[in-house]
Amino acid sequence: MEPTPIAERSFSHSLLNVLIRAGLIAVLVIVCFQIFSPFKELLLWSLILAITLYPLQRRLKDMLGQKDGYISTLIVLITIGILTVPIYLLGTSIADSVNSVISLLKSGNLHVPPPPDSIAAWPLVGKPLHDLWQQAASDLPDLVYKFVPQIKGISLALLSKLAGVSMGLISFIFALVIAGIIMAHGENGSRSAVQIATRLSGPIRGPQIAGLCTATIRAVALGVVGIAFIQMLLIGVGFVIMGIPGAGLLALAVLLIGIIQLPATLITLPVIVFVFATEGASTATIVFAIYIFVAGLVDNVLKPLLLGRGVDVPMPVVLIGALGGMVTSGVIGLFIGPVVLAVGYQLFWQWVRSAPDD
Repeated sequence: MEPTPIAERSFSHSLLNVLIRAGLIAVLVIVCFQIFSPFKELLLWSLILAITLYPLQRRLKDMLGQKDGYISTLIVLITIGILTVPIYLLGTSIADSVNSVISLLKSGNLHVPPPPDSIAAWPLVGKPLHDLWQQAASDLPDLVYKFVPQIKGISLALLSKLAGVSMGLISFIFALVIAGIIMAHGENGSRSAVQIATRLSGPIRGPQIAGLCTATIRAVALGVVGIAFIQMLLIGVGFVIMGIPGAGLLALAVLLIGIIQLPATLITLPVIVFVFATEGASTATIVFAIYIFVAGLVDNVLKPLLLGRGVDVPMPVVLIGALGGMVTSGVIGLFIGPVVLAVGYQLFWQWVRSAPDD
């Protein structure tokens, strides 16, 4: 039976209405995304902080009996006060390290010792490395002049990264303030998250998915990013007080290897050896060595206390999230990347393990 002309016109009219509505919705989504995109990383970071700190707010609310707004403001102010001094010391150390290197290069007092003859016998790279080292020992200014374009590019990249670190710290303060506002409306936000997940996945799986996302964010933020950040502050302050060259940069290295789940002793042990080699054994160096060594192992104590040892996400996922986030979004991505990728990983395997009927 062939469709009548009236039925064809009705179908065409309905299809046209659907296409027009879909086009308008697509335009609205694109415009909203363009407006929102400059703030997406800041708001995402704020949401992660709010979800991570919200259990603390509920405990303080039960203890103090105050309103949510008062408790969230108190948490934000205390956190900023705790972080201000270590961040200032690390930032000053990074700036001093860069200035020291620049001043040393300008003064011409940098002398490179001649290379050992055994280096020339190394396979493949021995001879070129020996010649390059020998030229640096005999005529360093000429060698530096030869590689000026490469040095300039590396210097600009390093300055750009340092500027990114500064902007990341400022963004962290803003994100913490926004997280306080979100926590002040935490109960409404929790209900909204469950409603959105229910609308997307149904009344049975929706609350489960919302709970899974919340648990994963807290686990990665506390068990990976938070512990690495605490460890960086503890070790970095020790480096700054002891006057270790490049203390700020070494502290950032501690943060990076902590996020990718490598032991901080990879940084602390060489520094301890350097201190004993340059300053000898004294009360100050022994106390410094004990403090730095213990601070390098503090993650082994904090992880069981915070979440029963580790997170239910493979280390490669955290590593890829940290490195990929840092490449795409700088310092902010270093924190956001592991959390977002871990949530995506958990949701993917939740979907894989679910029955087809679900």
